Amino acid sequence: MLLLGAAAGGPLFGGCASSPVSGQSILVGMSEDDEIRADRRAAPHQFSRDLGAVQDAGVNRYVTEVGQSLASRSHRPNLPYNYRALNANYVNAYTFPAGSIGVTRGILLDLDDEAELAALLGHEIGHVNARHAAQRQGQAMAAQIAVASAAIAGEMRYGGGTGLLVGMAGQVGSSALLASYSRDNEREADSLGVEYMTRAGYPADGMAGLMRTLTSEGRSRPGLVETMFSSHPMSEERLRNAEQAAAARRGTSPGADPKRLRERYLDATAPVRALRPTIEGCQRGELAAGKRNLPEAEGHLKTALAAAPRDYAANVLMAKVLLSARRAGEAQRFLDTAKAVYPSEAQALRLSGANQVAAGRYAQGLADLDRTEQLLPGDPGIAFLKGLAYEQLGDRPAAATQYRRYVQAVPSGEQAQYATQRLRQWGAPR
Repeated sequence: MLLLGAAAGGPLFGGCASSPVSGQSILVGMSEDDEIRADRRAAPHQFSRDLGAVQDAGVNRYVTEVGQSLASRSHRPNLPYNYRALNANYVNAYTFPAGSIGVTRGILLDLDDEAELAALLGHEIGHVNARHAAQRQGQAMAAQIAVASAAIAGEMRYGGGTGLLVGMAGQVGSSALLASYSRDNEREADSLGVEYMTRAGYPADGMAGLMRTLTSEGRSRPGLVETMFSSHPMSEERLRNAEQAAAARRGTSPGADPKRLRERYLDATAPVRALRPTIEGCQRGELAAGKRNLPEAEGHLKTALAAAPRDYAANVLMAKVLLSARRAGEAQRFLDTAKAVYPSEAQALRLSGANQVAAGRYAQGLADLDRTEQLLPGDPGIAFLKGLAYEQLGDRPAAATQYRRYVQAVPSGEQAQYATQRLRQWGAPR
């Protein structure tokens, strides 16, 4: 990582394998097929938690082009790598085991040039190639995917079928799914990142520049990167190592005159940088909301929306703040805007469905929840919400079907207790 995502689906078995990087024997808890299945199952849910890919296709195409230029020169070039520039405002990047890589718009705002972006992506690709997820997580991943795919149940809690509460932890992602690496893992990923970026023609000092940028960001605005730094300290040692690697590799990159490519980076990311006032307003709003200072959060998000009234992330975050303040009617207006702005992204639909159910608009809630499942299947939390809606509509068979789906996927917790109680009362099989 800078923060790693790891999760899995299906049975996992520990064993030894040859490292794709060193050729030495390593102890892993996942086969390569397991890594790919885990990646495909978990990454879409985390990307949606981070408010989906930025809507500008050019930005995503650019990040993908840079990433693919590195991955094609890596030790595992045939993995199904994919890349997203995400609407999340916090400063970070992360990867899943088979190379689904997310880069937040918050960090794109801070990078200076394409060489730093290559260093960022090279580091994440390094984790994938060294199979750090398979080594570190093993059997624990099987349980983590159930927790992560039920993320909505962690965001929303109901009391007796009503009373919606929404958590404001969006800036830290799904902690059950994203795990830190060891310092040795981080050193190896840094080293591999330098190797891949220089193979692709970038100067090695792009990695040192990235480390300096993140270290400076952590000192000046620690709240924006505290999750990244808590799981992965940006140590002076890593900065020194990056500077030494750059000094050792100067003049060894392919091509006579390797470039930092600042102008190309600025041009390609211009749609993100044009949103700087909105992104920074969202950052301040999320930090305030995380401290439960909802009036301050609302003020910052109003500023963000004044600069870009139809920004998807700002509308969703304002809705979350208002839901936390129990102002559900006002929140729904922002969710309706978000759904209209980005109809193919599930986060606003999911929140809207929950809000509609809590407000007693069960048919509207079910429509939003059905659409959420179409876009992002595999979240048992949706089944729980649909069960509530069907129960209130008096359709016990349909409600029982949804409650059964939920408890089979998530057998413990407040929601599971509620669903199990209903199934018992109705004499429905579990």
